[in-house]
Amino acid sequence: MGRRMAPLTLDTLADLPAEPRQCVFWELDAVAAQRAAEAGYPDFEKEAWISTVLLQWGPCGRLLYVDDKPAGFVMYAPPVYVPRQGAFPTSPVSGDAVLLTTGWIEPAFRGQGLARTLLQGAAKDLTQRGMKAVEAFGGGAAAIGGDGNHDSAHEHATACVLPSHVLESVGFTVVRPHHRYPRLRLELKNALSWREDVEAALERLLGSVRIPTLSGVAHP
Repeated sequence: MGRRMAPLTLDTLADLPAEPRQCVFWELDAVAAQRAAEAGYPDFEKEAWISTVLLQWGPCGRLLYVDDKPAGFVMYAPPVYVPRQGAFPTSPVSGDAVLLTTGWIEPAFRGQGLARTLLQGAAKDLTQRGMKAVEAFGGGAAAIGGDGNHDSAHEHATACVLPSHVLESVGFTVVRPHHRYPRLRLELKNALSWREDVEAALERLLGSVRIPTLSGVAHP
């Protein structure tokens, strides 16, 4: 079984699953995302966003292939390139960190150690680029309905947010608490030393995002 990793660029964008290619929850603010969804061109906005980040910062993610088939991906960027992060009550992201926005391992490829390979590859890339940490907005118990709130706006936002308890299970720590959307942080040196025994938790992490078909217009 051959494995290879590639940066997320305009050349590899087509290898993302259809839903992530059309999801611009993180890449646009709520108003712009709604406008893109109504006009029917969220994929164009996604491509434009990746192009901008590539030119100004570099690749904003990693894709993992197994026998030349796309098996998973992870996306990240400095917070200045992620308009939606400003809507979270626990922003801003720390100045020495990038924001982990989303990721995925295809179900057919789970149980093969790919999540650890993918995330450690991303950590190595970021370390080489001078970054010290990665942060993420987690979905707390209230965000996933633990407080009985099932309104569509929060459900839509939660679909794009990684669960806090899963982030914590792989070494993220809460740096700014919140009942819905705490902000968590992981030092990259810790990601590089993940052991095999965290693989199940890493797969839960990259299998937990329910990426919506359209662009995600709700505020967190």
